Amino acid sequence: MSRVGKKIIVVPAGVEVTLTAGNVVTVKGPKGTLTKKFNEELTINVENNEITVARPNDLPAVRAIHGTTRALLNNMVVGVSEGFKKTLTLVGVGYRATEKNAGLEMALGYSHPVVINAVEGIKMTVEKNTTIHIEGIEKDVVGQVAADIRSKRAPEPYKGKGVKYSDEVIRRKEGKKS
Repeated sequence: MSRVGKKIIVVPAGVEVTLTAGNVVTVKGPKGTLTKKFNEELTINVENNEITVARPNDLPAVRAIHGTTRALLNNMVVGVSEGFKKTLTLVGVGYRATEKNAGLEMALGYSHPVVINAVEGIKMTVEKNTTIHIEGIEKDVVGQVAADIRSKRAPEPYKGKGVKYSDEVIRRKEGKKS
């Protein structure tokens, strides 16, 4: 049995989980509501503030989706109760970001400003012109928005300039020798 799949998800106080026909799960919490349809071969049980996921057989396709389903359910519960957050740091002379119309406008060393449009369900805030906080209830969307922003000027290994995750370590290379 999958180690991840057999773990029980504990539903915190203030979070309501409803299961409807066709394995459609709706999770409501203080931060918002998420709804997702899961594979109908799996059995999802919601009892006594606990969610369990069981599989009917050991076919490779069913085994593969078992742990994934449990992880997605856990991310939904954590998202509506606590939310997810990513922090990006701008490193480089003149690199800065400002909030503009719920989105971002960044100066990243190009001849033009880089504009990131607002994404529904995502809150982007700028602290001290060089730190960007991305918050939301969907883990995959928060990660994708952070990756899109980072891709506008990925950190380079010689000077370390660019947009990096706050906990990312840039492997530095030695410069040209004379």
